[in-house]
Amino acid sequence: MKLALGTVQFGMPYGIANQSGQVSREDAKGIISLAQISGIDTLDTAIAYGDSEACLGDVGLDGFKVITKLPVMPDNVADVSNWVHDQINASFQRLNVTSVYAILLHRSQQLLDPKGKVLYQTLAQLKAEGIVQKIGVSIYAPSELDSLMDLYPIDLVQAPFNLIDQRLKTSGWLQKLHSARVEVHTRSAFLQGLLLMQATTIPEKFRYWLPLFSRWHSWLLDNNISAAQACIGFVQAFPQIAKVVVGVESIKQLEQLIQAANEQPNIVWPNINCSDEDLINPSNWSVL
Repeated sequence: MKLALGTVQFGMPYGIANQSGQVSREDAKGIISLAQISGIDTLDTAIAYGDSEACLGDVGLDGFKVITKLPVMPDNVADVSNWVHDQINASFQRLNVTSVYAILLHRSQQLLDPKGKVLYQTLAQLKAEGIVQKIGVSIYAPSELDSLMDLYPIDLVQAPFNLIDQRLKTSGWLQKLHSARVEVHTRSAFLQGLLLMQATTIPEKFRYWLPLFSRWHSWLLDNNISAAQACIGFVQAFPQIAKVVVGVESIKQLEQLIQAANEQPNIVWPNINCSDEDLINPSNWSVL
């Protein structure tokens, strides 16, 4: 099962298509249980995801590979090693674990800052001690890797990748990471839910890209396929990608995504690739 469960919704309302808000503890237990019996073995969370880690610690994580992420390190941190250990110790306490599969940096560019070397060395020591199996970065654009990969051995990279945002492939980094035996996880398969929305419910601020979304919705109708199945199928078709991180608001949503992942079509994908950062980078949406 290539699906990994993203748990940001366990800690805060997230996603442009989110209609339910934050997932309740009761629903979180049901979602985790369904994930486990369906063969999903990886959970993705972060210290910055509100109550997500505490929720997961309450629910229980036996049998799962857990990935968490360090927040952005404040500029005034004097002792980098102590800061990292404090963050990780607090994270593990919330998660109720003594080790995790991977620790990622939420802001990869901090490795290029003056304190970056100590930051990496501290994470590498945690790996040497067996507290974490893999260390890596969560990136927003493949260009972040241009400088990093020459400086530091990275075990795991998480990056956005979907039918609209194909930079990971077109930049050449997807194949380069695979060739270097770096584990690749992708997120934003639905572009924060934008690709799952009906044409009539897409917010007005995305009207500039209406021709692109019209092609998308016409293709779905012509091929009699659900948006979820197409989005997941496209990403799963790349053998270089180990995990596709998806978030859900309910058990029903997870059921639908598992079904979509298990029913993969042999199909020619629509050409809706776009390089406009105002669309493909959700951090820019607030100014649209």
